[in-house]
Amino acid sequence: MCTCPEQWKNDEEIIIFQEYLRIPSVHPDVDYTACVEFLKRQASNLNLPVDVVHPVVPSKPVVIMKWLGQQPELKSIILNSHMDVVPVFPEKWTHEPFGAHIDAQGRIYARGSQDMKSVGCQYMAAVRALKASGYQPKRTVYLTFVPDEETGGHMGMAEFVKGDYFKAMNVGFSLDEGIASEDDTYPVFYAERTLWQLRFKFSGTSGHGSLLHKSTAGEKFHHVMDKLMKFRETQVKLLAEDSSLQSGDVTTLNLTQLNGGVQSNVVPPVLEATFDIRIAINQNADAMEHQIREWCNEVGGGVELDFTLKCPSVVTRLDDSNPYWLGFKKGLDELGLRTHTRVFPGATDSFYVRQVGIPALGFSPINNTPVLLHNHDEYLGADTYLYGIQVYRKLIPSIADS
Repeated sequence: MCTCPEQWKNDEEIIIFQEYLRIPSVHPDVDYTACVEFLKRQASNLNLPVDVVHPVVPSKPVVIMKWLGQQPELKSIILNSHMDVVPVFPEKWTHEPFGAHIDAQGRIYARGSQDMKSVGCQYMAAVRALKASGYQPKRTVYLTFVPDEETGGHMGMAEFVKGDYFKAMNVGFSLDEGIASEDDTYPVFYAERTLWQLRFKFSGTSGHGSLLHKSTAGEKFHHVMDKLMKFRETQVKLLAEDSSLQSGDVTTLNLTQLNGGVQSNVVPPVLEATFDIRIAINQNADAMEHQIREWCNEVGGGVELDFTLKCPSVVTRLDDSNPYWLGFKKGLDELGLRTHTRVFPGATDSFYVRQVGIPALGFSPINNTPVLLHNHDEYLGADTYLYGIQVYRKLIPSIADS
């Protein structure tokens, strides 16, 4: 293990990682030009052909590197990562958010160090090492770098998987991001909760604020809100009483937007409330929708429901029917890594891949590290980063030759 900061600073793979981190591909209004040019150079250094496609608009590119397999007629695999990162508040950071500073302990500080430029660079580093050893995969391997994952992927992977280019890739399996682990284990994500963004429109009696009007929008909102919050309390209780559960194992429900009214002494005729709901895979989504509609009916009408987002439930099977899972698990076992399978608490581009019928797993080889994605002072240890390259050197052949 390296102990000297100078050795980390002079490591070729660390230098490449730092270069990528220093590109401020940050929301809002991301300019991906520098990322595309960086990735084109990396593809050239890897001696891999590279294409850039634009599923939606020219400002939202997808970069694809192709490593031809010995049997290209077989289903291919994709190693996916996203180029964009979430906003930063520089005054909250100890080091410049896009400086990729390495401190004396080898911690590399930068937005995207965990989420998820590290994984994209580790893919490339592993491919570089495998090619240098003379290895060629049985299946064709694609390295894909997509835009706008942090804003939902609607301008990136969501449309990319629908296009002719993706269909021609003949993809059988996708590997994408996971989350860091604070202990010595590694989580593997095989599904995401069903995502709803549900807007309620409450209509009722309007009038002067000095009177007790009947059937107001506020009363209807209170009734439905009370029901939803009581359900939320059951999920909080589940987490509190069962230490084996994580947030991805329960249904989360949160009020995220509230609108209505124009003057403080006038009862509004309409109130609107939006909720972000993530339904656990063991909960019946149809039954939950039916219950919510019943709560709305209890107020005597005047409540409209609008699903601004209503995603289906998609799960990757972790059994003998999935040869890619068997190959992935074989690689993990040979490395002696302690893992546990989980439902992803948020949303990633794996959802869109699973939605078109392709199995996908989320995995980031980061353990014994605080979970800092979207946080201030996001960092990744240099030794952890370098070890992750070795992990992918084992996993890529295990999957590609399955």
